[in-house]
Amino acid sequence: MREHSGLLTDLYELTMAAGYFQSRFDGRATFELFVRHLPPHRNYLVAAGLEQALEYLENVSFTAEEVDYLRRHRSFGHIGKEFFDYLGGFRFTGDVWAMPEGTLAFPGEPLLRVVAPLVEAQIMETYLLATLSYQTLVASKAARISTAAQGRQVVDFSARRAPGGLASLLSARAAEIGGCRGTSNTLAGQLFGIETYGTQAHSWVMAYENEAQAFSCFLDAFPEGSVLLVDTYNVRNAVKTILRMGRKPAGIRLDSGDMTGDSIWARRALDRAGWNDVKIFASGDLDEYKIAEMIEEGAAIDAFGVGTALGTPGDAPHLNLIYKLTEVERGGQVREAAKFSHAKATYPGRKQVFRYSNARGEFESDRIALEDEAPDGGEPVLVQVMRGGRRTAPPEPIGQLRNRSIQNLARLPERYRQIHRQATYPVRYSKRLVRLRDQVRERVRRLALK
Repeated sequence: MREHSGLLTDLYELTMAAGYFQSRFDGRATFELFVRHLPPHRNYLVAAGLEQALEYLENVSFTAEEVDYLRRHRSFGHIGKEFFDYLGGFRFTGDVWAMPEGTLAFPGEPLLRVVAPLVEAQIMETYLLATLSYQTLVASKAARISTAAQGRQVVDFSARRAPGGLASLLSARAAEIGGCRGTSNTLAGQLFGIETYGTQAHSWVMAYENEAQAFSCFLDAFPEGSVLLVDTYNVRNAVKTILRMGRKPAGIRLDSGDMTGDSIWARRALDRAGWNDVKIFASGDLDEYKIAEMIEEGAAIDAFGVGTALGTPGDAPHLNLIYKLTEVERGGQVREAAKFSHAKATYPGRKQVFRYSNARGEFESDRIALEDEAPDGGEPVLVQVMRGGRRTAPPEPIGQLRNRSIQNLARLPERYRQIHRQATYPVRYSKRLVRLRDQVRERVRRLALK
């Protein structure tokens, strides 16, 4: 599969593009990407996936073979050769504004705004939705899990649970942005500069005659940083075996059973031996609820490995991002666009989000306004990230994205950060934007009556 193929889109994006091209509809369009509603159990989102979106926009193209495939496709039987010639030299030339990765987002707020020739902007829809949707979903889950861990390290273990190899890389990246501190995914470590961690599987312990031999051989191979898995047979017997060996590991890992009770017992046993610096690591079907419960019960756990709940969040398995046309400019004339169907209405015009803080620096509310409105003391959230199809700045290091997420969450009042309580952060639309929506609705109504 070619990573930057223009065919990596829904067929109807290409048929619409061909229709625009054939009818000589050469307007410049504005599309915005946002969610109407948050998924259940979510009070906020953490924006992620922008880097991959910009990389695709800079490099997207159609090879001769791809153009030939479309030329032979039954859907394009009446499309002139000029469209296929156009695709042969295609590149994205538009401008993009976006929330920087790690920024908190709320319903109605554009995570991304694309201003480009209509054909270009239309073809990009599918990839932008897929990329930002999955990574934002994972980063938001990671932020909740990290909040529940109360400062304890959380490591991404989702590589084997994510829906495919590419998703496992993006899951690791998004989890780091959301607050995790490391991943088990080795390639993600290399590509994104994330710390990588690994212990051992139950198969290692089971392959040897007994646990003492398994632990000893592992310590021989990895004398520094070894974390020994102690729940293959019996946790407490395994810890006693390690203590009798007198060879101190860097940590032990619990992967099943009564992890709260076993961690408390193990911590006391390790401390009695003077091994206060041996860490206790927990994994195995963990999520923010289980982690919060264990900490509340007094579990002596220093770090958590989370897999399935990160790569495939069961409580919110999808994020309904949408990509909607908000404006078309043709021949110097601007026509704002909006959708008014029941439960799926949108607002017209190019927008900016202004975020307001109180005297303590906490986020207080957001205002969605037209891009040229005055901030009135708010911080503008969207920044220009692409001009003429090229990025305005180099990619940010992943540590910087993670720090932004952590700092944003620290400024969010506690009632919105709680994992068990749903609370709605205040987001309002500006008066000018509401008036524009009403004007567009009336214009649509009048035209429908003609």
